[in-house]
Amino acid sequence: MHKENIRLSTGVSGLDEILNGGLIPRRTYLVRGGPGTGKTTLGFHYLISGVKNNDKSILITLTESQYKMKEDAENRGFAISNINFVDLSPSSNFIEESRDYDIFPVREVEQKPLIDQIINKIKEYKPDRVFFDGVTQLRYLSNDSFQFRRQILSLIQFAVDQKITLLLSSEVSKNNPDDDLQYMSDGVINFEYNNNRRIITISKFRGSDFLKGNHSMKIKENGINVYPKLVPKDQKFDYKDEAISSGILEIDDLLHGGIERGTTTVLSGPSGVGKTTLGIQFTKEASSRGERSVVYTFEESRETIIKRLDSIDIPVRKMVEKGTLCIEKVDPLEYTPHEFTHKIKQEVEENNTKIVMIDSVSGYKLAFENSNKNNEMVRNLHSLTEYLSNLGITVILVNEIANITGEFRVTELGISYMADNIVFLRYLEMQGELRKAIGVLKKRLSDFENSMREFKITSNGIKVGEPLIQLRGILTGNPEFVNSLKIGKS
Repeated sequence: MHKENIRLSTGVSGLDEILNGGLIPRRTYLVRGGPGTGKTTLGFHYLISGVKNNDKSILITLTESQYKMKEDAENRGFAISNINFVDLSPSSNFIEESRDYDIFPVREVEQKPLIDQIINKIKEYKPDRVFFDGVTQLRYLSNDSFQFRRQILSLIQFAVDQKITLLLSSEVSKNNPDDDLQYMSDGVINFEYNNNRRIITISKFRGSDFLKGNHSMKIKENGINVYPKLVPKDQKFDYKDEAISSGILEIDDLLHGGIERGTTTVLSGPSGVGKTTLGIQFTKEASSRGERSVVYTFEESRETIIKRLDSIDIPVRKMVEKGTLCIEKVDPLEYTPHEFTHKIKQEVEENNTKIVMIDSVSGYKLAFENSNKNNEMVRNLHSLTEYLSNLGITVILVNEIANITGEFRVTELGISYMADNIVFLRYLEMQGELRKAIGVLKKRLSDFENSMREFKITSNGIKVGEPLIQLRGILTGNPEFVNSLKIGKS
């Protein structure tokens, strides 16, 4: 017997999270969507979760036959042996009754009201959970809409009296609305499939709050995976208030000690200027102290990055093998934004990760390609950085700008507002040579050095020179000497 204050798992952890713990027992819920959106799969998750909880479970189908449903379930590895089937699909034929499956002959279906037969079968099995797949088919067997609504209300009331938690599936389209079913249900779960992306939303949940908005969903070999939209909590965890050193004295001088723990730093500059190398320099130093750091790269492979760092005397391979530094290649077209966020959330919560680096924001944006909404990308990135900051995790965002020299820009995607620190790298054209410079534009928690310094990546690692106090117009990319003094060859 269920207690009212206990939630029932849907069998999908991400959906339970959206529902603040799961379904409220002894109520009726509607899962709705077009064909192939995952309604039946959710039904299997729900019933199997009940079996694991020692609940008796029944699946009633008016659409596909039990044999087809059983085959699909077994292909996904679902353990359905303890689920009882009531098969009322149009192709049903009478077969010998078994412990697990009951088939009504067409003759009986035509002779007796369908709802009465379903109720009788529920009385026989006395289930705790019922999944009614294709309930909208009853509409076509009813004389009119009034009769259909009366039948559904009769079923819902019977389920309440029998202390059953009922899940109904509705195949809905513009030409076949199900407003009446939504009205009669205690909760409504919506599945959508648009632009090759699956979305799940909750539009109704009586007696409870829930996580509003669109959430990503995928159907994989193991069934449904839901990735809730990240909503940062106001709660902040206690963590040591300190600056994280880059391991390079001149860079730490620029930053007046380093970047503070729990802050977000944007490393901005054109292609090839050294942003990734600089970012990994911070993660390498943290890893050498035993603090786990993770680099998500959207552009280079892990092995390419490791080999390139080896060639400039920034050895990270042993740290990667030890597990204090993780470099992971991410294909943005294979991940939804919420799925990638979920991946990071799991990483930091399970592995006590201290630094997260995303290389780059442009690659991250590709995950939003189908939405064509830059604002959505910025909102998701803001939620992610705020969530990580609340945990005391340091975030490094690599941001690429298009222009190599000329007009100075920090970012082209509108993310500078979320940065606590902005470090920029620039190409300089000086006396026929292409040189590089590094500077700090913003530091929220402390002062910083206002001058720029020459930045080099050599076979012996990153080298940073003295402040470029004899130059003007550095931000234009075409600096001029204030007097005859020149940059020393360091």
